[in-house]
Amino acid sequence: MLWQGPSVDLTQQRRRMGERVIKAFLVGAALLSVVVTVGIVVSLFAPLTEFFSHVGIGEFLFGTEWTVGFGNKASWDDKSWGVLPLVTATFVMTAIALLVAVPLGLGAAAFLSEYASPRARKILKPILEILAGIPTVAFGFIALTVVTPLLGNIFQFNGIFNMLAPGIVMGFMIVPTVASLSEDAMSAVPLALRQGSYALGANRMKTTVRVVFPAALSGIVAAIVLGISRAVGETMIVTIGAGLQPKMTLDPTQGAQAMTGFIAQIASGDAPEGSPVYYSLFAVGSLLFLLTLLINMISIRLVRKYRQAY
Repeated sequence: MLWQGPSVDLTQQRRRMGERVIKAFLVGAALLSVVVTVGIVVSLFAPLTEFFSHVGIGEFLFGTEWTVGFGNKASWDDKSWGVLPLVTATFVMTAIALLVAVPLGLGAAAFLSEYASPRARKILKPILEILAGIPTVAFGFIALTVVTPLLGNIFQFNGIFNMLAPGIVMGFMIVPTVASLSEDAMSAVPLALRQGSYALGANRMKTTVRVVFPAALSGIVAAIVLGISRAVGETMIVTIGAGLQPKMTLDPTQGAQAMTGFIAQIASGDAPEGSPVYYSLFAVGSLLFLLTLLINMISIRLVRKYRQAY
């Protein structure tokens, strides 16, 4: 008779208590973000209802004059509620920031991923990311006191406030975001693709542009869209550098007020609770929330469209 060893139970073992605790923590963290988002939407509902009971949605979205911060703040009738000047200023400065951040960020990412040695990458990447830790108030004062006088001499415009200087400074602020995330995406491209390109006679530049960039396109797009979201929601740079005068203009040498600049101005305690200006804060904040949500939804679509699996 053959000897049989002890039986082995191949069924799934009971999970350890630590794993259950970690899983519960991760689920709670995921649910918390959803609860916070829902809470924000719910808290905005009552003020928005009061605001749009006095102001038409069409007037708010398509009006070209915004005089909420002027005159009698306790009246609904003597003000213009067109938010388009604030939206225009926001996206003009965001576009300027992207013109600065995208070339510099992608150039830095390409260098760190494809050209720099491991030792240089280990030193340079943390130095680059230090820019993300500089307070935005400091960036705002640099835009006002350093960049604006310099640009005024170059482009021959007068005035303290303009959209060009904060846009440029904001571009440097989001360079670490674009560069770091793009570099991570490019470094994740398999080495075999590079080796195949070199085997076909391509040099390092062609390999970077025609192989690595397309392969990492989903990550690069996500980095750029995240930079856009950061620029749209930036407050202190646009408040200090662009001024608080709502103006419907596309001229970057003119001062204007962004949506976040208006929120910072009125939320500083100038608007009494229950006044029309107080409710306009929630309207502008809700529009900013929806624009950011729309940008993120576009980002998700683009990332899924260009994602490649290896």
